[in-house]
Amino acid sequence: MTAVSTAETQHGLGPRLAALAKIVELGQGRLDPALVTEAAQLLLRAGDRLKLSSDHTVVALAGGTGSGKSSLFNAVSGLELSPIGVRRPTTARTHACVWGIDGAGPLLDWLQIQWRHRFARASALDKGESQLHGLILLDLPDHDSIRALTDHEAHRLIQVADLIVWVLDPQKYADASVHRRYVTELTGHDAVTVFVLNQSDRLTPEEQAECVADLEDLLRREGVAHPRVVATSATTGRGVDSLKAVLAESVAARRAAYQRLEADLDRLVLRLVKDVPELLRVEPMLDGARRAGLVDALCDAIGVSALGEALENVYAVRSADWVGWPFARWAARLRPDPLKSLRLGAVKDDIRGLVASSVTAQPAEVDNAVQALADGLTAGMPEVWRDGVREAARSRVDELPEALSDELSEVAPPLDRVPVWWWLLKIWQYLLVVMFVASLAWAGAILAYGVFKAGRPPAEVLGDVAVLPWVGLMMISVLGLGLFSAMASRNFVVLAAGKERDRLEHDMRRRVGVLAQDMVVQPVERELTRYNEYFGAMAAARR
Repeated sequence: MTAVSTAETQHGLGPRLAALAKIVELGQGRLDPALVTEAAQLLLRAGDRLKLSSDHTVVALAGGTGSGKSSLFNAVSGLELSPIGVRRPTTARTHACVWGIDGAGPLLDWLQIQWRHRFARASALDKGESQLHGLILLDLPDHDSIRALTDHEAHRLIQVADLIVWVLDPQKYADASVHRRYVTELTGHDAVTVFVLNQSDRLTPEEQAECVADLEDLLRREGVAHPRVVATSATTGRGVDSLKAVLAESVAARRAAYQRLEADLDRLVLRLVKDVPELLRVEPMLDGARRAGLVDALCDAIGVSALGEALENVYAVRSADWVGWPFARWAARLRPDPLKSLRLGAVKDDIRGLVASSVTAQPAEVDNAVQALADGLTAGMPEVWRDGVREAARSRVDELPEALSDELSEVAPPLDRVPVWWWLLKIWQYLLVVMFVASLAWAGAILAYGVFKAGRPPAEVLGDVAVLPWVGLMMISVLGLGLFSAMASRNFVVLAAGKERDRLEHDMRRRVGVLAQDMVVQPVERELTRYNEYFGAMAAARR
């Protein structure tokens, strides 16, 4: 196993970076674009750094004009490698001194260090400094340079160095340009940040101790919990060995690169969770009650109950032409027909018009039903993610009314359909009518031939007065049987109309449920899954 993979496994940096990649992917449109860009840049920087030499530690000497940074660089390297200026910055380009050049080339290329500014410690000069093997020491341009190019280069390398050494002088160690622009921005980077109070030869021991204490106090107030301060003098060499010991410790541990990336990741994650301190998980799948509630609301919005009731009423009215007692229907024709007020001639068009128009006529109710579902699901969620769920729920809300109209128009009541039992009952009733008419004719014949002696009957039974009571009884029985079958059929009609209404409403609810699943529920569940994955990744990215 390589040093890189060992460190990644030990410190969990690999899984955390993978989680950050997931955050960048899922946070598109939900996070501040600048923050997403910064996270993507960190991922790119981490990927590049982890592929390069893990045996080398990049240490950047950063500081302002006149801090003695280049002098300290020369003192640590033991060579006059970086030019020293008196009144203005002379380090226009970054200089690098490498202890152990093997394998450092790609890393120096990534750092964009020019070839003429790369220096390697020869083995003869490294005697007694083997503890620094693997060190890449950078002398950055002054961060407060008036030259925009060098200032940009200093800022870039400060962002990518494994370890940063801030070189301060006793007169300007509290310089706001350092503290405001860099120190406060590197809060949490204690393990990869060292502060050097240079030019300590200008101070008495008491003044040096006072300056160091004051600097430590200032750094703590700015968020550096455990500041490491080393007092040096590049001129006299005092404290240089102490600085080398600090550098040697980092180089030997081979951890500075990972500590820097971890610190950058920690700071970024803190900014990501600043507005969401609690990572609330939600159930990504809608429960049955919410699904049913949405379907109920959509059915109410498109008038499913009204359509079912209309069908039930029409079914009952139409049945009167088929299962009613014929004598009652014929008698009704002799008086004004109250059923004309129902406009049965146009009822088919009315019902189909109800199916076709109720959806598009009430888009506000459809919108309210979808909005109510989203509001019920997002309670307690961060506002930006609540908006995301709402947007997902409403992503196809403009298409929903038309889709509902198209679906429900296919289940419009088949008003011209006649149940088989209506035909059978009508035949039975007309058979009873024929029997009644035949009985009435028989009774008339008996009266004419048997009672009034109007002539000789064609058949003896037509003149037999003794049969007359039985014929009358048969007539009454036929009438009673007809009325009973009419009343019974009415009950059957009511039951059948109710079943037809239930069938229609069930079919309509099923179709509404399918549309709600495709056009509302699925987009919402995808967004809720995205939300859970995002905060799962956020939890994984945290320490």
